[in-house]
Amino acid sequence: MKGQPPFIKVQIKEWAVKLELIKTFMEYHLDMTRRIWDSIDQINDEQFVADDAYSRGSIRNLMVHLASTDRRWLAGLKNTEDVGHLKFEDFSTRAAAHQIFEPVIHDLSEYANLLTEEELNQNPNDISNPRWQVLLHLINHGTDHRSTVLQRLHEFGAPTFDQDFILWLWRK
Repeated sequence: MKGQPPFIKVQIKEWAVKLELIKTFMEYHLDMTRRIWDSIDQINDEQFVADDAYSRGSIRNLMVHLASTDRRWLAGLKNTEDVGHLKFEDFSTRAAAHQIFEPVIHDLSEYANLLTEEELNQNPNDISNPRWQVLLHLINHGTDHRSTVLQRLHEFGAPTFDQDFILWLWRK
């Protein structure tokens, strides 16, 4: 990088920081989602599919929606064919819904860990935003829906937890 203008050095340095931030936030997103499943395991299947007028409805619907959304965005980020939406009714039990989430968690983790700074700043085909913005959207989207699930779990008497990012960092 010797002889490059200072703004190029700064831009490259910012990319490296951005990549590390994205990877850290993705790890947080996946860890919090795994913890949600630990709490979901404390309710029964009837509670899991119990309708709620807010947001997507049941805890099942929210968790299937999260898996569906994460896998669809991931397909777009990879420039692969759209995988379509998952149907809530195809997952009548906690175990069935949890089973679909495991490969999504694995694929997202692997994708984030293999990203380069250059790829992070590129727009995937058919997506008008750079990858880092899409990944932050996924993370924020997950936080939103996990908070709704946590509130429902609390109503059912299941254990819940704080999902504050800083608390997660302190526990790492």
